[in-house]
Amino acid sequence: MSVYLQHLAVWDWLALAVLLLIVEVFGTAGYFLWFGTAAAVVGILLWLFPELSWAWQFMIFALLALATALLWWRRLRKQPAAEPGLNQRGSELLGGEYILHEAISAGRGKIKAGDSYWLVSGPNLPVGQRVKVIGQQGTVLQVEPCAVD
Repeated sequence: MSVYLQHLAVWDWLALAVLLLIVEVFGTAGYFLWFGTAAAVVGILLWLFPELSWAWQFMIFALLALATALLWWRRLRKQPAAEPGLNQRGSELLGGEYILHEAISAGRGKIKAGDSYWLVSGPNLPVGQRVKVIGQQGTVLQVEPCAVD
């Protein structure tokens, strides 16, 4: 095996690059994209400089992979989240007014918002009472009765 690694060809590096890019398709947040790019660069350098020793090949690959991974990690850290409320469905209901579908008894009841039923907590209120969503704790919405106009 060590003899094989000491005599890597251009095609070996390009095959590794393709393999790493295929792994990236399965979702690794971009890291294998840069490892694959590093392998492709080493393959191109070996094509340009065929006398490049195996030690230099591995050194260049390691340095390029590490540098690109660090740069990618820093870029991902600086990016703000695409949608701050993503996967927090109840947060879009805050401030909305809804009709109680199930009376609040012992602090628990239900409202219908759109096509979904939500558990609510608040003071005991009858069915049909208009309530306002004032908070959220997990999947339970906190409500208070709306002021009568």
